Amino acid sequence: MGRILQYREAVAEAMTEEMRRDENVYLMGEEVAEYNGAYKASKGMLDEFGAKRVIDTPIAELGFSGIAIGSAMNGLRPIVEYMTFNFSLVSIDQIINNAAKMYQMSGGQLNVPITFRGPTASAGQLGATHSQAFENWFANTPGLKVVVPFTPYDVKGLLKSAIRDNDPVLVMESEQMYGDKGEVPEEEYLLEIGKANIIREGSDVTLVSFGKILKQAIIAADELAKDGISVEIIDLRTVRPIDYDTIIKSVKKTNRMVFLEEAWPLGSIATEVTYVVQKEAFDFLDAPVHRLTTADTPMAYSPTLVEEFLPNAKEVIDAVKSVMYVK
Repeated sequence: MGRILQYREAVAEAMTEEMRRDENVYLMGEEVAEYNGAYKASKGMLDEFGAKRVIDTPIAELGFSGIAIGSAMNGLRPIVEYMTFNFSLVSIDQIINNAAKMYQMSGGQLNVPITFRGPTASAGQLGATHSQAFENWFANTPGLKVVVPFTPYDVKGLLKSAIRDNDPVLVMESEQMYGDKGEVPEEEYLLEIGKANIIREGSDVTLVSFGKILKQAIIAADELAKDGISVEIIDLRTVRPIDYDTIIKSVKKTNRMVFLEEAWPLGSIATEVTYVVQKEAFDFLDAPVHRLTTADTPMAYSPTLVEEFLPNAKEVIDAVKSVMYVK
């Protein structure tokens, strides 16, 4: 049995273990050093590793992302923390046009072993420009890997794998999960990038999701179980690459699928997965795939409108019942 850690503690432990293991690993970002991280996810690391390996940067994402990518091309393994992935838009040219493409453009001569991490999507009343989910944006880019860990166990195992990966990896977390607690083993472990996790086995409907919105899926599945409806919940964990095999196998068993995603509908991960499911498992479907996303609008500041914007457990329950043709 593992210890109970907060999500932020699992993040710090993963980075600390990898920095102890490999002197080429270092952390940089806004407030990561003296302040112990904006969300205290690098607590104690400056004291252990010093200012040369835990580096406070100016508010200049384009600049420090470029520095990190250049250092990765020269043999280091940087971890870049964004205070929120909303701020990564300032540096998206570096991520997409340099980090993602350098290996291909150099004919395999230059690897970019870099990890970009920080919170994504909504986190309460933060307004339209601080509440956006960009997983599907980055997942659209060949050369990047994109992981969205849900639990403290997941984030430690996936972050360690990301840091060891020779390709650029984005680890997209949530401000609203840093305080979440979960079991984390004492012994070292890694989780495979690109492998989904079946959170709950079921027989009636496959419910696919990722990230913090999975909490609504779990609430819904608990309620549906009271009505005798068995929901299989798949946590993608990784949205590039996507573990299609696990999804298809589940759909062939349950014959129905609902996809829950905290993102705008157009060009979403749900859109892509739905296409593959209808292509590979069309004859097994007893109902059209149902997807639930956020409202197709910038997120508002008003709590009432925030509630309307985000998909919730009741909507998940209604979606599951709709694909089962029950009320």
